[in-house]
Amino acid sequence: MSVKIRLTRIGRHKDPFYRIVAADSHFTRDGRYIEQIGIYDPALGTAAAKIDEELALKWLNLGAQPSESVRAMLSSKGIMAKYAEGKKGSK
Repeated sequence: MSVKIRLTRIGRHKDPFYRIVAADSHFTRDGRYIEQIGIYDPALGTAAAKIDEELALKWLNLGAQPSESVRAMLSSKGIMAKYAEGKKGSK
């Protein structure tokens, strides 16, 4: 099972709101997911995304691959740097 960290759309027509979730790559975009990691409101921008750092690092360490948009959010929050630092420290 390959796990992806990606966005799942919720919200009304022309008023998007997204959950950041860990999901099996075979599940549909808005379908089942394993765990919710955070939320993202595009009206407020990527800097205002709320991400549970502990859960994000847990899934990254388990081998989950973030989508491009989620990777940008994780980078802006400094989570990807912590993940890379932890990866170097374990060698």
